Amino acid sequence: MGKIVCLMGKSSSGKDTMYKKLLTQDQIGLRAIVPYTTRPIRAGEKEGVEYHFTDEAAFQELCAQGRVIESRAYNTYLGVWRYFTVADDSIDLSRYSYVMIGTLEAYTQLREFYGGDKVLPVMIELDDGERLQRALSRERKQKKPMYGELCRRFLADAEDFSAEKLRKAGIDRTFCNDEADRCLSEILGYLRMNLADRTGR
Repeated sequence: MGKIVCLMGKSSSGKDTMYKKLLTQDQIGLRAIVPYTTRPIRAGEKEGVEYHFTDEAAFQELCAQGRVIESRAYNTYLGVWRYFTVADDSIDLSRYSYVMIGTLEAYTQLREFYGGDKVLPVMIELDDGERLQRALSRERKQKKPMYGELCRRFLADAEDFSAEKLRKAGIDRTFCNDEADRCLSEILGYLRMNLADRTGR
């Protein structure tokens, strides 16, 4: 049986980069779960790669169909943005293991939906100063930089990933991403021990 690796971390901690690296590791054979979002697409993103970009009406329809596994909403400077995961034919835990990027709330809801033994947490950490530098650099590349939203996310992270919430979620191991290759190596070692029933991609 396969499992879902839930990759978590504060904004600009390197989750996207680590996610892409994990998908290239044939020895663990992870497949991608592409989440959905109602936020605007950013420069450099592609539909169906980072996210499926949709709208509020589509989200409500999927909820009515009982297909939304987990969801979270953020009150941003541009209105409410939703991020959510949909149960569809692309997820087959009887044959494959998967990786996705999520939040602590998403991790908890995934465990409730699939069972605690089917979801593995990978929490990535990085110094706050380094994260802020990375976030500013990324935002400057956007056609319309949203510095207010960047600040909101940065401040919200402290609450969303507090030590107390990590403890309540049962996450007692984190991976420091101050050196990408070392961090990847540590994550791979953890996954090899915990993906007991791996299959090919």
